[in-house]
Amino acid sequence: MKRLLLLSLLLLCGCFAAFSQDSVKYTDASAFPVYGKAYADDGPRYRRLPECLNGVVRDALWALGRNSAGLYIRFRTNAPEIHARWTNTGYHMPHMTDVGVGGLDLYAFLDGEWKFVGAGFDWKGARNTDHERKLVANMDAVDREYMLYLSLYDEVKTLELGVPEGYTLEQPVLDSPRSDAPIVMYGTSILQGGCASRAGMAHTNILARRFDRTVINLGFSGNAHLDMEIAELMAGVENPSAYVLDYVPNASPEKIETLGEKFFRIIRDKHPGVPVIFVEDPLFPHGVVDHAIADEVSSKNAAQKALFRRLKDAGEPDIYYLPALGMTTSEDFVDGVHLTDLGMTHYADYIEPLLRQVIK
Repeated sequence: MKRLLLLSLLLLCGCFAAFSQDSVKYTDASAFPVYGKAYADDGPRYRRLPECLNGVVRDALWALGRNSAGLYIRFRTNAPEIHARWTNTGYHMPHMTDVGVGGLDLYAFLDGEWKFVGAGFDWKGARNTDHERKLVANMDAVDREYMLYLSLYDEVKTLELGVPEGYTLEQPVLDSPRSDAPIVMYGTSILQGGCASRAGMAHTNILARRFDRTVINLGFSGNAHLDMEIAELMAGVENPSAYVLDYVPNASPEKIETLGEKFFRIIRDKHPGVPVIFVEDPLFPHGVVDHAIADEVSSKNAAQKALFRRLKDAGEPDIYYLPALGMTTSEDFVDGVHLTDLGMTHYADYIEPLLRQVIK
């Protein structure tokens, strides 16, 4: 009799578990606003470059522009749990977590600030392209605002949000991070998010939460080569509050010397009163023993400083310079070049005072 009762309970629990899973109602995330793009929506929704640049920019740049770095979805729900289904290319990198490369990162607005509450990743393996994950559960069934960061180094092709039947899934009420005066940042793999453990820990997203305003992430891994099409895209952003030019790790001294001013001028001519911050190449930790990398970083930073000096001497207003010294420590890197979460936090700490000084 006891065994029969136990079996009945197990079957009943199984039915409840199945019912609970089956009762999750999914909604295509295209029903909710996506933020972090430098342009009005056209073409695939979760890409950073507009379709009009397909076949115009370099192939490598276009491929990276399809990555979803810096983009996020905003929504509101009273559900006690939140699910997600998404597809991507299944890209994998050995020095970065799969959560950061191709996963999702959920924040809730609690006690007046954004707080991390759940990550979307797939135990089936990074190279799987179809993913489903319960992001958070066992919450009080009260209305809250949520922000879902998208993948840093993969393209989110499709995305659905799920909540149990009977609960709401609605448009956000708060404009947070505020979207009307974004910070626009251009740079390399570090700026794209390499190698944060999850999307919310990329320094651009850390800064967005600290400033409560959208930061547009135009970091292109290995490809911040001062392409003029990117300058035009940046110049087309409406009402920017500041520009950050952090391309030096990818740009040779010759490119900085020959293309740097032209790139800057495209932005400045469109937005004459908006501050522009020039950033140096980080001081990579192996530079203390590797003479080649030390010389390379030194020559690139010298070219960046010379460009800034020329503009300053010519009377160019509202430009600022951020030197490398103090930006990072030797413990901030996963591979000697890309930043861990600690490095991302240190970078954000370092640039934050200057951004606060220059943003009006």
